[in-house]
Amino acid sequence: MGLINENNRQYYAGAQGFQAVGTETEFQFTFDETMALYDSASWDPTNIAYIENNFIFEYSLTGAAPYTAFASQYSVINNKIILATGTFAAGYYRVRLKDRNYGDYAYTSINDIINNFLMVYVGDGKLVPSIKRTDLLFFAKRAMQEFSYDTLKSVKSQELSIPNNLTVPLPQDYVNYVKVSWVDDLGVKHVIYPTRLTSNPAEVPVQDGAGIPTQDNFDNNIEGTSITEQRWDSANMLQITGGYDQAYGDSSISGAVHNRAGLGERYGLNPETTQINGFFTINEREGKFSFSSDLVGKVIIFEYISDGLAYDSDMRVPKLAEEAFYSYILYSVLSGRTNVPEYIIQRVKKEKSANLRNAKLRLSNIKIEEIAQVFRNKSKIIKH
Repeated sequence: MGLINENNRQYYAGAQGFQAVGTETEFQFTFDETMALYDSASWDPTNIAYIENNFIFEYSLTGAAPYTAFASQYSVINNKIILATGTFAAGYYRVRLKDRNYGDYAYTSINDIINNFLMVYVGDGKLVPSIKRTDLLFFAKRAMQEFSYDTLKSVKSQELSIPNNLTVPLPQDYVNYVKVSWVDDLGVKHVIYPTRLTSNPAEVPVQDGAGIPTQDNFDNNIEGTSITEQRWDSANMLQITGGYDQAYGDSSISGAVHNRAGLGERYGLNPETTQINGFFTINEREGKFSFSSDLVGKVIIFEYISDGLAYDSDMRVPKLAEEAFYSYILYSVLSGRTNVPEYIIQRVKKEKSANLRNAKLRLSNIKIEEIAQVFRNKSKIIKH
C-alpha cells in the first residue's frame, strides 16, 4: 500500500469536495492535516473566532463558483464534518485548508520513529527485550536535539527591522545563531558580524559613593542602566570602521571626496572592524540582540538554530536521517543498561557513527553541477 493518501487536488489546492444528493449529514475528509475548529462556536462565519479555524467549509448549490461559507451548525471529529440536525441541503460541499505544508513527504514524525523502533528492535529474541514507551520518547527527543545542532536542516530564519532602540528579542525557540545579515535595496544579504569591541554586562548594580553596590528592601542589588551600552548605541561607527579620519575632518569636504581622499593610502587596517556592514552583540542580560547605530531602520534576516522540540511541527525527522535516528536511539538504550555485552555496545556504537556520517553527507545536499558552476570563476583572467 502506498504511503501517499492525498490526491493531487488535496495536495496542491488544499481542497476536497463532495456532492450530496441524499440525506448525508457526515462528510469524511482525508487530508493529512488535522482539521480543527477553534472552539464549539467558530463554525459560524459571523463569529470572531471563525478566522482561527485552519479550514473553510463551503457550500454551492450547483458546484460552480461562487462557493459561500456554510452558515449552519456543524462539528468536526477526526476530519469528519458532522452537520447538525436539520441543516442538510442537497448540493456541493467543499473544504479548503488555509495553509498547506508542501514537502512533508520528506519527513517522518517522531511518533512514527518510536512506533517503528518498537516494532523492529523491541521484543523476544531482539536486542532490546522490553522498554517503556516513555523511556523511548526521552531518547528520541534527545536524538532530535543532538541532530538539530549540526546534522538536520533545522535552521530557522526571521525577517526583522531594527528599531530605534537597536535591539531585537531572541526568538522563543532560540538555541544559537547561525548568521545575521542586513538586506539592501536589491534584496541582497550583507553579513553582520559579532564584535569584540564592546560587550553587554551581565549585571549593572547601582553603586554608592564608595563604589559599594546598593540593595533594595529585599536585600537584592539595585539594577541600573549600562553606561557601556549607552555609549555604544550613540557611537559614530565611521570613527571605528575607518570611514572617518581626523585628518580629513574638514566639513567642507563632501562625503564622496572624503572617501576618495584616503583611497589606497590606508595600510595595516583590521578587516574585523574596517567594514560597513555593522556589528552586533548578544545581550544575555535582557535576552536580546543589540546592533550598532549604523543599522537602525535596516531590514535584517536573522538565521538561528532551534532544538527541534519547541513546536509539534518541528518534531519530524528527514527520511535521509531516519536510519541514523534508529541507531542513535538503540545505542542510547543499550549503553544505559546492565548485563549488555561490551562487544554489542561497541558494534552498535560503530553503526551509530557510520549512519550519522551518512546522514550528514545526504543532508549536506552537495550538487556537483552547482560546485562546478562556482569553480568556473577560478578560470577568469583578472586584468591589472
